[in-house]
Amino acid sequence: MKKLISILLLSLYLVSTTELYQLLKIPDLIEHYCEHKALNPEMSLIAFLKTHYDHPVKDGDYGKDQRLPFIIHSIPLALFFTIEQGFRFEIKNDSFRQIKSHKIPSYDENFCYKGFINSVWEPPRHFQG
Repeated sequence: MKKLISILLLSLYLVSTTELYQLLKIPDLIEHYCEHKALNPEMSLIAFLKTHYDHPVKDGDYGKDQRLPFIIHSIPLALFFTIEQGFRFEIKNDSFRQIKSHKIPSYDENFCYKGFINSVWEPPRHFQG
């Protein structure tokens, strides 16, 4: 089980940090070659690869050509970790202390102005002067 998880994690890392994800586009390459082969039965695989990789042409199927592997490159994910030279990692075996909690009242009449709460919802008064 550990070996399988290791292989899976390594594969995920390589696919996300290198151009290895381009190999996932191979079915598109095969499908596009079959389309060209149907149009021109004499086209070999080498001629197909030269047409699309050696001297690419912007033709009618340019959108499909851009989905082929290693045509468009992206910047892979790069992770950097630096550790200071004097870095030490310590684990302390301190026991956890229980924190005393104090009740905080949610309503205290000393902090409320008398009559203020009832006057909030009254419409404004118009003074005539």
